[in-house]
Amino acid sequence: MLVSTKGRYALRVMIDIARQETEDYIILMDVARRQNISEKYLESIIASLSKAGFLLAQRGRGGGYRMAKPPEECSVGAILRAAEGYLAPVACLKTGEADCPNADDCITLPLWMELDRRIDKFLDSVSLRNLMDGDIPEDE
Repeated sequence: MLVSTKGRYALRVMIDIARQETEDYIILMDVARRQNISEKYLESIIASLSKAGFLLAQRGRGGGYRMAKPPEECSVGAILRAAEGYLAPVACLKTGEADCPNADDCITLPLWMELDRRIDKFLDSVSLRNLMDGDIPEDE
């Protein structure tokens, strides 16, 4: 699994907006400036996050973006999946099931499936609040 720039920026944007701790809408240009990310590139990331229900958007004067739910209710895994589309460690698991024609005979498939499950479990156990507080839960 390789988290792309889009996924990393999605987490940065969410943290930036959450740290504003306001009910006001935050202008995308301000987020782009603070994060040193192109506003144009952020538009597609913000669209994915809004569509997934993490951000509320308002157009026009006084518009922008704000958190749709508290940071403790936003898992890192869900944010990354919204930005990336999938987090599977191998291509044959992208859709959530093994579509490979060799799946029935693939001796490594159980390994990839377990790795995928563990990655999802860990990322879903970390909230945006955990990141903001620097409190990443340890594996049990």
